[in-house]
Amino acid sequence: MTTQDVKRKLAAILSADVKGYSRLMGEDEVGTIHTLNAYKEVMAGLIQHHHGRVVDAPGDNLLAEFASVVDAVQCAVEIQKELKTQNADLPENQRMEFRIGVNLGDVVEDGDQILGDGVNIAARLESLSEAGGICISGTAFDQVRNKLELGYEYLGEQTVKNIALPVRVYKVLMEPESAGKVIGEKKTKPKQWQMAAMGLVIGVIVVVVAIVIWKFYVPTAHKTEVASQEKMAFPLPDKPSIAVLPFTNMSGDPKQEYFCDGLTEQIITSLSKVDKLFVIARNSTFVYKGKPAKIQKVAEDLGVRYVMEGSIQRSADRVRITAQLIDALTGRHIWAERYERDLKDIFALQDEITMKILTAVRVKLTEGEQALRSMKWGTDNLKAYEKYLQGESFMVRNTKQDNDSARQLFEEAIAIDPKYVLPYVNLGWTHFWDVRYGWSESPSKSLQRASELAQKALVIDDSIEGAHSLLGSVYIVKRQYDKAIAEGERAVALNPNGYRALLTLGGILGHAGRWEESVLYIEKSIRLDPIPDIFKFFILGRAYFMIGQYDKSIVTWKKVLQRNPDYLPAHAFLAACYSSLGRDVEAAVEAKEVFRIDPKFSVESHAKVLPYKNKVDIEREVDALRKAGLK
Repeated sequence: MTTQDVKRKLAAILSADVKGYSRLMGEDEVGTIHTLNAYKEVMAGLIQHHHGRVVDAPGDNLLAEFASVVDAVQCAVEIQKELKTQNADLPENQRMEFRIGVNLGDVVEDGDQILGDGVNIAARLESLSEAGGICISGTAFDQVRNKLELGYEYLGEQTVKNIALPVRVYKVLMEPESAGKVIGEKKTKPKQWQMAAMGLVIGVIVVVVAIVIWKFYVPTAHKTEVASQEKMAFPLPDKPSIAVLPFTNMSGDPKQEYFCDGLTEQIITSLSKVDKLFVIARNSTFVYKGKPAKIQKVAEDLGVRYVMEGSIQRSADRVRITAQLIDALTGRHIWAERYERDLKDIFALQDEITMKILTAVRVKLTEGEQALRSMKWGTDNLKAYEKYLQGESFMVRNTKQDNDSARQLFEEAIAIDPKYVLPYVNLGWTHFWDVRYGWSESPSKSLQRASELAQKALVIDDSIEGAHSLLGSVYIVKRQYDKAIAEGERAVALNPNGYRALLTLGGILGHAGRWEESVLYIEKSIRLDPIPDIFKFFILGRAYFMIGQYDKSIVTWKKVLQRNPDYLPAHAFLAACYSSLGRDVEAAVEAKEVFRIDPKFSVESHAKVLPYKNKVDIEREVDALRKAGLK
């Protein structure tokens, strides 16, 4: 940003956060998130009523701006009074109290974001406030003192982080009997020489600040703690790496969660198709949904440099989206935008956000990738798109009832737009999951239906990697190994960043006896999805066993048992690993666990359902199980 690009203005800034939010989340995550969303809706309504706007609302924080400081302080008072009323209906340990800071100061406009010391001071005032209280700066106090029926307590000049000069701070007294009072303020008339000296100091400071801004200006508000490469769980990739956190639902309607989650996943999917990027999968970023995640911690947990966060507010046929991209290694916001569009423009808006991210991290698309970007999202029908997103929100829950609900929604999406390819793919997966998890009354019919839907999707658009992965999965169940490999390889070629495609191909190659290659693809998939579910650990742990890396297999299966101590395959493979290493006592312990979970377990019955191409692979697993004491 050049000095000519800098746009400044005077604004009243309201900054708020929840006191003791971590404790509340620790005691009741679901209840806390529900209360937080409800309270944010109340706050957003009051802010709008007082002619302000919500600038950002990540986690338990909220930032708003007003043209009038009187409006800002009035709004802050009404927020605290309203939340106090709502808290009265909650048990004391579940009450959610906000701290609020209000400042009048100079800010820098960066799109719809606001940056600079004016914002930073409001955030510092918030941290000085009591739960349920309000602190305002001296600049704000000077404007509202005689204009509102409030009292004030002067807390003195406070030295606050990253601000050069002390800030005058006033606590707002909201009780009616305090109106018109100013407690603790002592006025002294400065001597003439003091006034001259002060004027000189201020003049010098103004000049220095102006020079700094002119030479070194970059956005500074909301600067986060920087991530450490040494503390990262994984080495940084050799290309721009990004994690897209779930967009926060600011609509105040829990039923809109599917829309926010769906938009997040669509952006992740779009970015993952760009080979010059490294994009963390949805499964891992959604671990932070509804939690007060620190950007620095997210980057270190997932091993990425850039983290994107944002919020969505949907009302009727309009949608408001705020998004920002943070460089976790510097703590700087390298891109931020606020969009307010008609809902019908959501497809173009998703593309625009994706392109903005690519520009911010300096990734240039090839001609082929540009053509891919122009393909839109498979439909222009908003109703069909919403049915698809709703279906996805059910399918990821992995229960029979949710799988059935997802299937119905995908069928409705197809009925609305028969040329919309993605619902065909996911409808096929619902039938495949029926087979995979034993939910189907007729597995052969469910498998056939999954195959038909995959092929139908490929007729519409053969560049959809999910359809190839689905077809490959069907072929492997049918033990048509060559066909399965061809479909799996096609899926990965279409989306080298696609963790699902990589995982599917890894599983297929393992079944076909190509275990070393299997491990490579599975490890790459898990790097893209570094907080994997049990199924991914299952595929990896089995592959490690098959190539004789028993120690790695043991570590993997123990991770599974941390999540589910009664997962039978984990105990079975641990028994096989220990017996292969000659650790007979430990093998016997795991064999005993297998019989505890399933007293009727039979190695012979187990061998009959193993989908391996090579007989030697079946014998390897069976022999290790028998050596461990399983019959």
